[in-house]
Amino acid sequence: MRTSMTWNIADLHDQTGRTVVVTGPTTGGLGHYTALELARRGARVILAGRNPAKVKETVGAIRGEVPDAVLEALHLDLASLSSVRTAAAAVAQVGPIDVLVNNAGVMAPPYSRTADGLELQMATNHFGPFLFTGLLLPQLVQSADGRVVTVASLFHSFAGKAPLGDPREQRGRYRRWRVYGQTKLANLYFTTELDRRLRAADLPVRALAAHPGFAGTHLAANGQYGRSSGGIASILDAGVRAVSQSAAAGAWPSLMAATSDLPGNSFVGPSGLRQMAGTPRVVGRSRLARDEGAARRLWEISEETVDLRYP
Repeated sequence: MRTSMTWNIADLHDQTGRTVVVTGPTTGGLGHYTALELARRGARVILAGRNPAKVKETVGAIRGEVPDAVLEALHLDLASLSSVRTAAAAVAQVGPIDVLVNNAGVMAPPYSRTADGLELQMATNHFGPFLFTGLLLPQLVQSADGRVVTVASLFHSFAGKAPLGDPREQRGRYRRWRVYGQTKLANLYFTTELDRRLRAADLPVRALAAHPGFAGTHLAANGQYGRSSGGIASILDAGVRAVSQSAAAGAWPSLMAATSDLPGNSFVGPSGLRQMAGTPRVVGRSRLARDEGAARRLWEISEETVDLRYP
């Protein structure tokens, strides 16, 4: 596929025989629609989420459209390194994995630290996925054509600086939106360095990134108020949906990255004005996001933080 080409949902080919893990499958969100379209085309999809009731709800919603969907639920709380290890051990029973979609994330919640001593956004959006990917890598290699798709954001352009400090130490005032941008920058660094290391090790796995543009999900309301409905949360949620493309369309870049024949380290996003909406294509990234030295340093910090070195 030429990188100048756009992609349409009709281009999503048959996925029968493939196993895909999708994190963050909340009903109505990007993970839900990513899993739905893959299941619709025959993939076995493992839905990994921190709330079993919500995962069950998404399973029901998908089966409402695809009655014969092959779905499995997995408990995974990316903010907890022990939960990540437990989930990865459970997934070890399923055999080769063709695609891991690191979709789950939190957006600009109030400041808090996890049980591991990590700031919540960096823990959920970067360190948890970093560990989960490393633990699943042997199964991705077993597929002989594995793929890791990490969902980033346009907000990576607002990071200001690379998140290369001590992840267990808070310096200065906490700016939740700046930190969110840094987690999304970290997603791109992770993709760049993972793909470089995979190629250096001659492993049959590619790492790619995607972003949804401005998609009508519950992420903003959940991040700000811990819920997507009730009072001001409902107002924010409705406002986002009124001015954005649908969550279903927002999942298209992830689907393109997961299934199209693209080179490693590709970044896929909407083709419309300022990448806010539209059919997906390969897009660019900020100058800061192209800093390969920073990507390598973050990788080293991440290995030390989660106590795992790979590949």
